[in-house]
Amino acid sequence: MHHDAPRWNPPPKDASHPQPSAQVRRILRLFRPHHGRLGLVALLVGASSLVGVASPFLLREIIDTALPARRTGLLALLALGMIGAAVLSSIFSVLQTLLSTRVGQDVMHELRTRVYSKLQQMPLAFFTRTRTGEVQSRIAGDIGGMQATVTSTATSLVSNITAVVATVVAMLALDWRLTLVSLALLPCFVWVARRVGRERKRIVAQRQKQMAGMAALVTESLSVSGILLGRTMGRADSLTRTFTDESSRLVELEVRSSMAGRWRMATIGMIMGALPPLLYWAAGVMLQFGGQAPSIGTLVAFVTLQQGLLRPAVGLLSTGVEVQASLALFQRIFEYLDLRVDITERADPERIDRAKGVIRFENVSFAYEPGGRPVLSNIDLTVPAGGSLALVGATGAGKSTLGYLVPRIYDATSGRVTLDGVDVRDLDFDSLARAIGVVSQETYLFHATVADNLRFAKPDATDEEIEEAARAAQIHDHIAALPDGYQTLVGERGYRFSGGEKQRLAIARTILRDPPVLILDEATSALDTRTEEAVQRALDALSAGRTTITIAHRLSTIRDADQIVVLHEGRIAERGSHGELLALDGRYAALVRRDARVTAPAPAATAAPSASPAPSASAPETAPLPAAAPAVARTPASAPLDAAR
Repeated sequence: MHHDAPRWNPPPKDASHPQPSAQVRRILRLFRPHHGRLGLVALLVGASSLVGVASPFLLREIIDTALPARRTGLLALLALGMIGAAVLSSIFSVLQTLLSTRVGQDVMHELRTRVYSKLQQMPLAFFTRTRTGEVQSRIAGDIGGMQATVTSTATSLVSNITAVVATVVAMLALDWRLTLVSLALLPCFVWVARRVGRERKRIVAQRQKQMAGMAALVTESLSVSGILLGRTMGRADSLTRTFTDESSRLVELEVRSSMAGRWRMATIGMIMGALPPLLYWAAGVMLQFGGQAPSIGTLVAFVTLQQGLLRPAVGLLSTGVEVQASLALFQRIFEYLDLRVDITERADPERIDRAKGVIRFENVSFAYEPGGRPVLSNIDLTVPAGGSLALVGATGAGKSTLGYLVPRIYDATSGRVTLDGVDVRDLDFDSLARAIGVVSQETYLFHATVADNLRFAKPDATDEEIEEAARAAQIHDHIAALPDGYQTLVGERGYRFSGGEKQRLAIARTILRDPPVLILDEATSALDTRTEEAVQRALDALSAGRTTITIAHRLSTIRDADQIVVLHEGRIAERGSHGELLALDGRYAALVRRDARVTAPAPAATAAPSASPAPSASAPETAPLPAAAPAVARTPASAPLDAAR
């Protein structure tokens, strides 16, 4: 497509860097639809924590009561109680993991779906300004990186909080003095965890940006086009060195991310490990100074609880670090979810089952940015049902933009575009998609079979319908000659087929949809003359009986159009039929003469000077009509065009 791409502006900087508290609230809202299962998870977590703190109390009774009194029955009962507590705790843990993982995966699925759906609604400008690898990195890398946080970290956070609270309560119940000794260093632990979390969040943001850059490099350089370009330009080694450098930087960031705060967290672990001896020392001090020292059973039970506190406490601090680090990933995803969608469907849109195909441009103007330079100004045109309109002009004149206002690739800034008298902005997307087919020079084919690529236009198409469409597009014989016929894989971006073959596959795909309106955007401009003739025959079959708007590069393809409009700087400079515009001898005639010079074959070197040149294949299409052809005046930009066949 030969038109300027609109500029896409990313979200404002302040909008893309929200306060952590607001971001956390937004993350929590993702879990709101799953509150029922989350409530059950909380019950299981609470039950597991209560069962977990019961064992030390049973142990105290064993040491202080059952063993000294040699009560074997009580000893057996208490031992069975400890075994039962361990079994119940394991069962609750498995159920809790199952439910929390299911909730987390559902949230991940919803996030991926929302991001993909949002990207499907973004204007073309977004994709012309954003590298494909960046988009893939956010959908796969960022959301994948959040998976641990969403599926397990959130549950671990609740589980560890509950375990810490239950353990501290149990410790207070055993001996409040030893509890104060155990918790004296807690503020230090919290401070360290917060510092480590901020550091990891910063490193994770850098790491994801680096990974997105690598993904973009891989996507571009390892595509079929990238491989061909790299080898033909002798740049394969250079690309390898670039990738090596990018990978080395990623290694450094991964190491920094892994080691961020490890020494601080290791210090916390050492302090927690030193607490049991400290408790024994505190109990001895109480006994030495005549205080009421805890019993042996209480001391052992307390140390057991304190050791049990180590795992959830360190886990809680580590989870906090992971949550802070994952905020960078959530921020990148929320940036995409917060992108503004310019083209939307009305709340209660109109529907058309089968459009007649009358297209009108009513005083249409368009600019890519609000208040920006207009690309189109005051366009008034009518294309009757079954009529043909050709748009010509220099590159950047607004041809493709005008054509793309009809299927709402863009929306008019002022004025309106109507289909059968209905503003296209008032139609539902399905009606618009059924009514309008677009064939451009940039044919895209999926890495799938020929049949699957054709069925993309009509999923329920039968094999007979597919073959009929391929015959109409002049491509059936070629497909049938392939070893696997319609089950042949087309390859990445259709590279197993030539440009003309891909164009005819695209035409067959559009024929299968059977739209009453066609937009042909320079569909043959990149083809050689022979291939162009084959594709043009397919286009003629496609256009028969349909309203057709052709954005033309080669003027030989549009001489039979009912109406030809010459655009200049976004305005209508001339309009009329091929013969009328040639007789006018204005911009269109100049374009025809230039096209004739470009396409005319060079004279044979051995021809005699007086010999008449052989007629070229394109001569009849570019030669001016006789002088008796009716003249037409240049059309003002705002004058309506009453189209008649």
